[in-house]
Amino acid sequence: MRLTIVASFALCASVVANAQDKPAPAVITQRLDTPQVRVNVAMLQPHTPSMARTGHATHRVLIYMDDGVMTRQEGDAVETIAFKRGDVRWRPSSGAYTAENTSDHPIRILEIDLKGKPAGPAPVSKLDPVAVDPQHYKVEFENEFVRVLRVHFGPNEKGATHEHILNRVVFYVNDQPNAAADDVRISGAATHAESNDSARPADRIAVEVK
Repeated sequence: MRLTIVASFALCASVVANAQDKPAPAVITQRLDTPQVRVNVAMLQPHTPSMARTGHATHRVLIYMDDGVMTRQEGDAVETIAFKRGDVRWRPSSGAYTAENTSDHPIRILEIDLKGKPAGPAPVSKLDPVAVDPQHYKVEFENEFVRVLRVHFGPNEKGATHEHILNRVVFYVNDQPNAAADDVRISGAATHAESNDSARPADRIAVEVK
């Protein structure tokens, strides 16, 4: 009888230990918080469903920080999402859903949550970067809430003088002068010219908040 009790106790202790050692389905790390946006990094462990029981109340821009594949189930609809580092997606507010990283490694997603509605029609500048420097600034997508720019400078390239009117969240895709890969910064209105003073390409994503 004593051996049975000891064995049962050991089994229970093992189950508790394993439960404690099991990683959380998703770990959220806050990166920025401003009056317009809240920026988090969500790390999803492989093959571990993460349930958002109350859904997501805000619209979001998602920037994928790693290569991977995941599924997202909302009601009976199941979506399979394959992505590369630097891919960007728009995700409107939603009801309850379950997300699962089906890759064999953890994946990170930069989540830019929009706190409010657009202030109104976006202002227009004659020095808009897409207009005056299309070689380096391209529109990834645009809607009534945001405009997402993909910025690319080749080695030692210089850009034209341009103007930013809207506040923007900038994600650095790779190491470049004055920034490291995965840096996230908030930038405001400015008129300037940018350059890449290194021998390597410089890539970043700018999410302008309307």
